[in-house]
Amino acid sequence: MGRLLTVEGLTTEFKTERGVVRAVNQVSYTVDESEIVGLVGESGCGKSVSQLSVMQLIPTPPGRIVSGTIDFDGEDFLKYDRNSNEMCGIRGNKISMIFQEPMTSLNPALTVGKQLSEVLMEHRGAAKEEARERAADMLKQTGIPDPKKRMDDYPHQMSGGMRQRVMIAMAMVCNPKMIIADEATTALDATIQAQILELLYKMVHEHKTALMLVTHNLGIVARYAHRISIMYAGKIVETGTVNEIWDNPAHPYTRGLIKCVPVLGEKMVPIQGMPPNLIDRPETCAFLARCKERRKSCFKEPVAELTNIGGTHYTACTKGSE
Repeated sequence: MGRLLTVEGLTTEFKTERGVVRAVNQVSYTVDESEIVGLVGESGCGKSVSQLSVMQLIPTPPGRIVSGTIDFDGEDFLKYDRNSNEMCGIRGNKISMIFQEPMTSLNPALTVGKQLSEVLMEHRGAAKEEARERAADMLKQTGIPDPKKRMDDYPHQMSGGMRQRVMIAMAMVCNPKMIIADEATTALDATIQAQILELLYKMVHEHKTALMLVTHNLGIVARYAHRISIMYAGKIVETGTVNEIWDNPAHPYTRGLIKCVPVLGEKMVPIQGMPPNLIDRPETCAFLARCKERRKSCFKEPVAELTNIGGTHYTACTKGSE
């Protein structure tokens, strides 16, 4: 497998009335062709902003990418303006994104078939009838019954699970090299969530598409991903293969997330406290105030960088791995 996406030193800030929020702080990671990578962390840790930065969808103002490089399949995304013809030609064609709430992502005034067909007509120059046939076939692949009839439905006529299947079909219809699924199942109930995840896994596996699975649920990525990056307060604090992280979690935050994964017959242990204010970021470890394993020396040391502790396993807390 070749390297598909390389993100180096990505930093994204938002200017607010109270100060500058550094939502993504020197984040680096890679995604290989056909690989499934999980990005895990609680709400507000910078997961979505990091992916919106990759897609050049950060609203400017108030946001802006301060530094870093984003190399996708040999192209430097940051040399393109977010509204440029180049980026508009890349989004939905070479790299697609599935958002958390499909009702706000789909146009309520257009039928599902028209929205799917427009993607093919725009990116692939398909004729109207050809695009409609291809769109109906994609709906069929996502498990929507009677797809040719449902092509004429509006989003409000479909359930949440059906709408998310439409979003998957829309993301896959141009056969992109990579899909970013940003909390794509969070708004669905547990049964439908499992169905959508299995469908997404099946689709990317069959089409050999890379997948970035963004979620707060470590249990989900442990089932589907090859590698995992744990994000906290705008930084990646641990990264490695699923086995490396699940069998030997080296960062206290990662251990806390694992204890939050529901296990039948076992009590979940929540992580106490709240994430730090990113406007007034602490100079020491951002997790320090919530960490049950902190030592006196932790209060005096600067923020640790990711350090290799064996294989492809890196952590930003060397004391946590002792």
